[in-house]
Amino acid sequence: MPDTALFPRPRWRAFRHPSGWLLAVQLLSLLLYAQLGDVDTQDRRVLFSAIALVVVPLAVWVVRRSPSVNWIAWLLAAPAIALSVSAIAFDRPDLVVWSSLLESALYFYAAGSLISYMLHDHVVTTDELYASGATFTLVAWAFAYAYLVCQSWYPGSFTGAVDPERPRVWLELLFLSVSTLSGVGNGDIVPMLPQARVLVMLEQMAGVGYIAIVVSRVIGLSIVRRRE
Repeated sequence: MPDTALFPRPRWRAFRHPSGWLLAVQLLSLLLYAQLGDVDTQDRRVLFSAIALVVVPLAVWVVRRSPSVNWIAWLLAAPAIALSVSAIAFDRPDLVVWSSLLESALYFYAAGSLISYMLHDHVVTTDELYASGATFTLVAWAFAYAYLVCQSWYPGSFTGAVDPERPRVWLELLFLSVSTLSGVGNGDIVPMLPQARVLVMLEQMAGVGYIAIVVSRVIGLSIVRRRE
């Protein structure tokens, strides 16, 4: 038999970086949303829920790789998946609101776990580089779900340049979330009610804190490692 020290067994290296898979799936979902066009509301809900069924378990997988309590993630993910399936099967759009609330909590929890995972030592690994990108998308998705819940509970929370009186669709709220978190602030989707403005301000502070604490730390440690 060959010596395993000289001939190590091949591994699926991709599965060693669940943060990379999560980041890839969420970026791919953006391309899928872009292909929706002017489809009806039912199709939007089906695709929205189908993507959630993929992304939510990936978020739980990411939490499991970090030093966090995994059962909390599953406690949030399981009913979120069940509510998404029920919303499609029974044509109950009101269930999407509660599913979105749970998914928002799950993404915030997963993002916090990834931040803890990145800050637990002073070495920047490949997985932590993927985790820094995945954390950004998790926070952006979490606030987008929070915006969706806010709009459902407080109608008129957001307005936009196109059809200002109608509720904002999911992609518009995600666009607002990414713009706010990144500090771009394009401004074509605007919070109107106090509840919505508070959420936007919280995301602005989260974006500044993420860049100041996480991104700057990853860049600094990468520079130190290269010099060494």
